[in-house]
Amino acid sequence: MLKKLSSIPFAGSDEQNAKLAAVIEKYKGDKSRLMAVMQEAQGIYGYLPIEVQSMIAEGMDVPLEKVYGVATFYAQFSLSPKGEYHVAVCLGTACYVKGSGVIYDKFQELLGIAGDECTADRRFSLTASRCIGACGLAPVLTVNEDVYGRLTADDVAGILSKYN
Repeated sequence: MLKKLSSIPFAGSDEQNAKLAAVIEKYKGDKSRLMAVMQEAQGIYGYLPIEVQSMIAEGMDVPLEKVYGVATFYAQFSLSPKGEYHVAVCLGTACYVKGSGVIYDKFQELLGIAGDECTADRRFSLTASRCIGACGLAPVLTVNEDVYGRLTADDVAGILSKYN
């Protein structure tokens, strides 16, 4: 799945930037620690916008293309922020054959965002997930830690209303 850059402007704080600088300083000179730096950076910012990737590349003395390549190769990294409420719709086989694709489309429509995006107010983000192991409840989705199963597209508006 292709990861997209966020359309939400980066707003890192001086405190976050200082934390990242300390992490980079700790691993500077050891290019084998690039993923560790990226993981810590994502912990600091919640995601890896291009501005953070650039800071990592410069500080670790590696090409930006390498940082971007790692960020887009590994599923653990996100290029866009997560909302206060993160919606993950399972698109695994059992869920998909029972209509999760239509549910995912309905979330995109009602939130006004595409997959792997966050609403401008940062309240909601949406991703497609792989099997979450609740196939008996298919189709399934989560909103943060809340699990919803046996859904139809008609349930989407009601689920969203619980978080507004």
